[in-house]
Amino acid sequence: MSTVLANPAEMIAQGAPRVIHNDQELEEYAGALFQLTAQENPSPAEQEAIELLTLLVERYEREHYPIPSADPVSVVRFLIEHQRLAQRDLTPQFGSESAVSMFLSGQRRLTVGQVKKLAARFKLPAEVFLSA
Repeated sequence: MSTVLANPAEMIAQGAPRVIHNDQELEEYAGALFQLTAQENPSPAEQEAIELLTLLVERYEREHYPIPSADPVSVVRFLIEHQRLAQRDLTPQFGSESAVSMFLSGQRRLTVGQVKKLAARFKLPAEVFLSA
């Protein structure tokens, strides 16, 4: 057994990071993580702490605050609305205004090329535009 984990229970008893169990702990860990990531040149130990705290925060949030997946039409409608775009603004990604309209009305699915172009335009992973 590694000497780093010679006595994990003792490490936790002395205040080592542990699994997050509630929102108060989440807030404390997120605050600590924010302070660490705000540093210009974190030490190797601080970088390890950032990685560990990130894993713990992500795990808790994934279990307690899951983000529901959305269908591609809803995603594109959301992006159009929040970026104050018109359907014609997406013509370069779809090829024509009618293709945009047909997609938004549910008459057509996205092609692989359209997914790639939308992902590039909005700087989002392609998976965002794929059906679940």
